[in-house]
Amino acid sequence: MDPATDFHALKSLLQWQVELGADEAIGEAPLNRYELPEAAPAPAPKAAPTVAAPEPREGPDPVVEARNAAARAGDLNSLRAELEGFPHCDLRMGATNLVFADGNPAARVMIVGEAPGRDEDRAGKPFVGRAGQMLDRMFDAIGLNRASPDAETALYITNILPWRPPQNRDPTLPEMNMMLPFVKCHIELVAPEIVVLMGNIPCQALIGQRGITRLRGTWTEVQGRPALPMFHPAFLLRQPLMKREAWADLLALKARLEG
Repeated sequence: MDPATDFHALKSLLQWQVELGADEAIGEAPLNRYELPEAAPAPAPKAAPTVAAPEPREGPDPVVEARNAAARAGDLNSLRAELEGFPHCDLRMGATNLVFADGNPAARVMIVGEAPGRDEDRAGKPFVGRAGQMLDRMFDAIGLNRASPDAETALYITNILPWRPPQNRDPTLPEMNMMLPFVKCHIELVAPEIVVLMGNIPCQALIGQRGITRLRGTWTEVQGRPALPMFHPAFLLRQPLMKREAWADLLALKARLEG
C-alpha cells in the first residue's frame, strides 16, 4: 500500500518525527520571511452605471387634444359635442352628467364658476344646489336672472370643469389646464360684455391668480373683456358676514352694465 495515500501510515510517520524532537516543518524549498509581498494590482475602476433614458410618453397630449377639439367647435352645440366626446379627462368616468351651461347665451353677463357639485352632477346644470339658489337671489337683487329671455336682464352660467370631481374636491392644475381651451372657446362663442369669476378656481384658470379675498371687487380682463372676481356663493354660505362685500360687488357690476 502506498503510504502517501494511507492516512494512518502518514500519521505514524508524523508521530515518529515528533518523538525524535522535530518541532517545526521544513519545506522542500527555502522560504525568505523578510521578502515583501508584491503589490496587489489596483482594481479596475467600475464603470459608471448607465441610466436609461426616460421612455417617451405614450399617447397624445391631453392639452393639445383639447385645443384641437375646441378649435373644431363653431357654435355652442358643437362645443358641447366635442366635450361629450373628449376621452382624456378621467373625471367623466365618475360623473353622472356633463354639466355644460345654463341660462341665455345672448346674456350680457357670463358667470364662470368652479366645478359641479353633487346636485349639479345629478341635474346636468351648473349652480342648482344651495349655492345656486343663493346665486340666483344675489343676481335677482340687481335685476339679472338666468331664466330671462331678454339679453339685457339675462345670465349665462358655466364652470371651469364640466364634470364633478370626486368628493367635491378642488380641481387640480392638470385638470384645469386640460379644460381651459374649452372654457376659452366657450367665452368666445358666447361673447359676453362682462365675465364674472366666481371664486378662486376661475381666477386661477383665467387670470392666473388666487386669493379671492384680495381679488374680489377689482376689475380685470379675460380675453379682452371686463371681468369681475367675486366670492363664490358656497363661501358666502359658510361666511355670511362677507355678504356685505358681495353686495358691493353686485352694485359695481350693475353700475358697469348701466354705464
